[in-house]
Amino acid sequence: MRTKPLFTAAAALFVLTACGSGGMTPPDAVNGAGAGTGQAQGDNPADPKEGTLENPTKNGGVNGSAPDDATGFDGLPVAGSMKAAFDYVATYSRCKDLGTRPDDERFYSGDSEKDAGWGVTERGVCSTGHRDQWTRIFMVSDMKKFQGAYKADLYKQFKDDPEAGLNGGFAIGQDFAVVAVGSDEVRGLGQSQLLILNCNPSFAVPSGYKKEKALVEGCVLTDFTGD
Repeated sequence: MRTKPLFTAAAALFVLTACGSGGMTPPDAVNGAGAGTGQAQGDNPADPKEGTLENPTKNGGVNGSAPDDATGFDGLPVAGSMKAAFDYVATYSRCKDLGTRPDDERFYSGDSEKDAGWGVTERGVCSTGHRDQWTRIFMVSDMKKFQGAYKADLYKQFKDDPEAGLNGGFAIGQDFAVVAVGSDEVRGLGQSQLLILNCNPSFAVPSGYKKEKALVEGCVLTDFTGD
């Protein structure tokens, strides 16, 4: 599942809120257990705050305010269908002309070969109005499997590029994932409620940004969008 072109100009993505298979409605805020940063680490108020030099909070969501049981994931949206996911993405971006045919030239070649290994059951792609800039939507049956596959794929890239995925990977909900290319699109989607999956071990969530534990160790969900 190719993600390298994901943040060519900027980094941003998103999280919806669950409202069943009939569609999705953005929440006022996603404040799952332990959401937010800048809280004191542990129960001792004297502990250094997250994001300081004493507690830089390297990735994985295992320090600071991230819940140990990944309850933050339960606050992410459920699309229930490709149409619902597409309609939501189109609300925040110029996503149009949804395509789901395997031979759609806007898909990356080879993506379909990885679908089973990533838990992907359906793929969609839409145009943004800019040449070679498309948004891809993946319906996922097993999000833990998907996150694990992304992490494994990312770690293979570190030999050639230690900063691979430093600005994050997919934006995810409970049953779908999205990747967009182009500064206008990531900026628009950054206004939605999706969270970004980040598995780079050098990544630290800056203070003041959301941080939730992902479903796999060594990854975190955050609203930090990078530069």
